[in-house]
Amino acid sequence: MKLLHLNMYKKINYIVAVIILFASVNVEAQVTSQSPYSRYGLGNVKGLLLPQFRAMGGISTAVYKPNDYFSNINMQNPASYAGVTLTTVDVGMSGGFKQLKKDNLTEGSFNATLSHVALAFPIKAGRTGLSFGLLPYTDLGYQFSNVGKLDGDTTAVNKLYSGEGGLTKAYFGLGQQFGDHFRVGVNVEYVFGNLLENRALELQTVPSLNTKQQDKNSVGGISFSYGMQYEIPLSAKSRITLGYSGSSPSSINSKKTFLVTRYLRQTTGDEGTAIDTPVFVENGSAKLKLPLVHNFGIAIQKDNKWLVGADFRTGNWSKLSMDGVNSGLEDSWGASVGGQLTPDMNSIGSYFNRVDYRLGFMYDKTYIKIGDQDVKQMAVTFGLGLPLAINRFVANKINITTEVGRRGTLKSGLVQENYINIHLGFTLNDTWFRRFKFD
Repeated sequence: MKLLHLNMYKKINYIVAVIILFASVNVEAQVTSQSPYSRYGLGNVKGLLLPQFRAMGGISTAVYKPNDYFSNINMQNPASYAGVTLTTVDVGMSGGFKQLKKDNLTEGSFNATLSHVALAFPIKAGRTGLSFGLLPYTDLGYQFSNVGKLDGDTTAVNKLYSGEGGLTKAYFGLGQQFGDHFRVGVNVEYVFGNLLENRALELQTVPSLNTKQQDKNSVGGISFSYGMQYEIPLSAKSRITLGYSGSSPSSINSKKTFLVTRYLRQTTGDEGTAIDTPVFVENGSAKLKLPLVHNFGIAIQKDNKWLVGADFRTGNWSKLSMDGVNSGLEDSWGASVGGQLTPDMNSIGSYFNRVDYRLGFMYDKTYIKIGDQDVKQMAVTFGLGLPLAINRFVANKINITTEVGRRGTLKSGLVQENYINIHLGFTLNDTWFRRFKFD
């Protein structure tokens, strides 16, 4: 028994260390994306999805338990925590290749980062479960310029724009089943991070005295999300699940710093050191109002064999505001379809029969509209769930997902983003806190 407790404490200490590392990386992280569209709103919204759900196009609202051997953490709908039967740890990383196109110009980039760490525990297996963890909420990263003129002047200037940072969600959630078919759940989320944006005007001649404006928002506050699921049995091993989840229109605290500097540029491409700070306002209080978001889903499955489903989502992003100022965004909507197939989970002769094969498609009308052009996004997703070990007390899996997608268009002089995102997650299922009869 002492050895069991020692091993348990070692696991807890390891996971705490991973959470602290992940939090520090996210707090200090600068640019994890290169997207001019992250300039709008809070940046690129990531979604509370682990790789196994991204591989199915992002369906998750009605996903409960695809099989009896592995527990997955579905924080998109906290009602699903009720189905956690093993202590579950999920950690992962993400990387992406991106190509930006505008007119005849192209530019490529690659970014990678830790993506998530999440844990779930059964309180009463199959009835009550809890989960907590850290995931990215938005990321901000862009840098571009254009040539213009000063108001009331004919002098040509370079207008430079850049941004970096992002927001992270730390969540704690509980799911509870009532009766045989109905589940509800709630997440309490702490949203935190920094959003840093710069704008500069540079004269095209050198040497020149130029001006730079910097806006920084340090965000930290509580929000809530919630969900429910209802099962309709078709047979002993098959069922239809209906799901709903949403997030509340929370008001979150923010500290604003506004800085204007002047700098001397001696050579082309060199910003130079600031020589003057005409304006400096630090720690001004502000409120960030998050939008109301709805997710609706349906899933049909045969236990331990296959699952197919669809999600539909809407976001009231036109109500997003910072310090009472509307961000000029539009309401968004999107849809996902996808599924998973496991040929034979109990196969002894073929490892590939035990693999989960996943495929999906997603389409979104984002909250961005430039001129009269809606910015839309679509992607094909696919992935594998590779089992590492299965026995009575342990079940581990590697989840690999690839997203091939496009955002934006070349019409109306806009930028088109073509991207390939790769997500890697490690799902560890174990029997912690189990009391054995014999030492």
